[in-house]
Amino acid sequence: QLQLVESGGGLVQPGGSLRLSCTASGENLDDYTIGWFRQAPGKEREGVSCVSSARSATHYADSVRGRFTISRDSAKNTVYLQMNNLKPDDTGIYYCAAPPKFPYALCSLPESEYDYWGQGTQVTVSS
Repeated sequence: QLQLVESGGGLVQPGGSLRLSCTASGENLDDYTIGWFRQAPGKEREGVSCVSSARSATHYADSVRGRFTISRDSAKNTVYLQMNNLKPDDTGIYYCAAPPKFPYALCSLPESEYDYWGQGTQVTVSS
């Protein structure tokens, strides 16, 4: 059973940066497609970014493209989400998630395909 753990959230001023981490124990994250999702207060959860298992192809939501970067560090068994030029609309709980182990070439999967979820980390962008 894949268990994901997020960290790195916090309070940051508009224009600031944060780096979120998604780690796992007992499983190699390189074998999994990993997605980052977020949920703002009173809103539905939305996909932010993802990286595929087979080719490390990436995808970004239009709202974060050019500001966020997803990456893998195989040595640390970690997937990062670097978030720059943060805006108040980026506020929310950020989750990393994974579908079942499979060599996906692309990562733009429906949220329903993601079976494994972390507990989330809070990101607050406010002055």
